[in-house]
Amino acid sequence: MSDSLFVNGRIRTIDPVRPVVAALAVRGGRVLAAGSEAEVRAAADPSGLTVDLGGRDVLPGLIDAHLHFDWYARGLQSVDAETDTLAECLQRVAAKAAQTPPGQWVQGLGWNQNVWGGRYPTAADLDSVTPGHPVILKAKSGHAAWVNSLALKAAGITAGATAPQGAAQSPGEIQRDAKGQPTGIFFEDAIDLVDHLAPEMSAETLAELMRPAMENAWRVGLTGIHDFDGRRSFAAFQLLKAHGHLGLRVVKQIQVRHLAEAVGLGLRSGFGDDWLRLGNIKVFLDGALGPRTAAMIAPYEGEPSNFGIVVTDKEALYEQATLAAANGLAMTVHAIGDKANHDLLDVYATIRREEQARGQAPLRHRCEHVQLLHPDDYGRLGALNVVASMQPIHATSDMRMADQFWGRRSVGAYALKTQLDAGAPLAFGSDSPVESFNPFWGIHAAVTRRRADGTPGPDGWYPEQRLGVEAAVHGFTLGAAYAGYMEDRQGRLAAGWLADLIVVDRDIFECEPMAIKDTQVLGTLIGGEWKYRAF
Repeated sequence: MSDSLFVNGRIRTIDPVRPVVAALAVRGGRVLAAGSEAEVRAAADPSGLTVDLGGRDVLPGLIDAHLHFDWYARGLQSVDAETDTLAECLQRVAAKAAQTPPGQWVQGLGWNQNVWGGRYPTAADLDSVTPGHPVILKAKSGHAAWVNSLALKAAGITAGATAPQGAAQSPGEIQRDAKGQPTGIFFEDAIDLVDHLAPEMSAETLAELMRPAMENAWRVGLTGIHDFDGRRSFAAFQLLKAHGHLGLRVVKQIQVRHLAEAVGLGLRSGFGDDWLRLGNIKVFLDGALGPRTAAMIAPYEGEPSNFGIVVTDKEALYEQATLAAANGLAMTVHAIGDKANHDLLDVYATIRREEQARGQAPLRHRCEHVQLLHPDDYGRLGALNVVASMQPIHATSDMRMADQFWGRRSVGAYALKTQLDAGAPLAFGSDSPVESFNPFWGIHAAVTRRRADGTPGPDGWYPEQRLGVEAAVHGFTLGAAYAGYMEDRQGRLAAGWLADLIVVDRDIFECEPMAIKDTQVLGTLIGGEWKYRAF
């Protein structure tokens, strides 16, 4: 790999020693030098390639610290159920069914009953457009599913069917009508009653689907991701890497169902290389806001009997966490509601004491989402040095639901600035495909707390939680790198660091904040090689 010299740019290095430079030299996939053009030319090989940036702006490659790449890649081929109306969604299902042989499954993702007026759709709605195909459509949150009558029949779901239940797994829920008949809506673990019937994709097929998905990621400036899907996605990433086609730096979380195997193999968080690395053990504590299954201390507004669903109880989480931590595996735990977050922090406090008693260095435990905290818990992530893995775009996407279902409690929701001030390490992502993985949409949401159309107004939603651009970018660079065990090489443009950078069409540090969301990526360089270039 020959030297490359980048000149005539405004390069934001995220390096406090030289935060803005005009030139950069790359050798062997790493930054050789950053500084003035004269300084960098003196260090670079004169026979190397020179890239004139033409005054354009450069940032370190951005990292999405929480997404589902298997789910996203497969979604490119399935029904996009994120529509403004139920009728439009049904039209898309009908169109997909028309292209699918009778009897084969139709799958999709993205519906949100709150956008459609609040009423959950039914199996009968799907039957009206797909009488000859079993259908399963996951909700935008991923915590509910909508199926038709053929799918119910295939799963043997009748008036007497129950949701899954076991010692280590709390029940999900099958929604029923007034007569006790299943409506076609499933929540949490109950989704598995139908989901397992849909045909399983091979890792080889998934790896092929991931290739155009990676191209989409490059076009919005992503150079690294933290993946939260299962073993199939891990196998697909390994296949891509073996064939020289892995074009993103991946930190792979391990689902808790594989904890015993991970311990048995002696795996530890952070093991791997610069392309594929192990993260933490992933556990779900509760559901989500959209279907109102997030676990709450007090009930949802207007629903006095609904406290959400506890997917993993506190005792079970402690058993998992203490086993993992004792064997060098950190935890990464989905917690949306204030009860889920409170229980998680109680467990982490105990785990920290156990680590200290063993003389063990504190592991990089994470809380995924941190969507709603009770005031008593605002400072606990920082005090425990737990990574707040948050998705700024959820704040603007969910704000109306939060106001409706959490009411005044929303003052503690999506509280980025509160966590920053409390000293919690912040790592930002998108939860794609729940939201777009365009990181500039996330940065925009963090800085403005406003939607693309400007709502809810110039100050944004709970404006005291707005971040400065520097802090928002940090969450998608060094913060995410820290959460992925790569903070000594990723997320900054300085000598010795990975040569991952993006060229953009504006200076997001100086432009009008609402314009950040419109940033266009003109080039994405990973390991010193162009993955995408349009200048």
